[in-house]
Amino acid sequence: MLDAQYWENRYQENQTGWDIGNVSTPIKNYLDALENKDVKILFPGAGRAHEAEYAHRLGFKNVYVLDFAQSAIEAFKERVPDFPEKHLITGDFFAVNQQFDLIIEQTFFCAIDPTWRPKYVAKMKELIKPEGKLVGLFFDTEFEKQGPPFGGCSDDYHQLFSTAFQQVEFKKANDSITPRLGKEVWAEISNPI
Repeated sequence: MLDAQYWENRYQENQTGWDIGNVSTPIKNYLDALENKDVKILFPGAGRAHEAEYAHRLGFKNVYVLDFAQSAIEAFKERVPDFPEKHLITGDFFAVNQQFDLIIEQTFFCAIDPTWRPKYVAKMKELIKPEGKLVGLFFDTEFEKQGPPFGGCSDDYHQLFSTAFQQVEFKKANDSITPRLGKEVWAEISNPI
């Protein structure tokens, strides 16, 4: 079961190979280009939330961090003590009951059992405001061993997200970190159906 205890154990045992220790370049570049610092942003499955920290430091005022693992949230709070406590959510993504202008994906989708992907898409449709969007990085590769992380390909993702959104674009991420170069796609998904 990929439940809260599973993810808490991964943090407790320092088995966090997905954590690159800083903001990923594609997300950094995207945030750098955003001018409206008032947009309400969610980082789901954020882990230690380096991308959320970067957004906060850039002056975005409505950044929310969500993760199952209390240890991940605590590590973030230690690093970013001025982050608003009420914007930290320890819990289940599927239980969130808010809407956001922007949701930024970074190694969360690949952590969910593939049988839950349709539920992920339905929940994203629920969480994104009508004029909002989902952006971020998705793996465009299959892994040799059973996940997490779970791999996939952009064609499958496009088909999946097209059931709930009118605008679905996946393109090669040319500015991924070196170990993931050629294995990630950048997504921009909007206009819920």
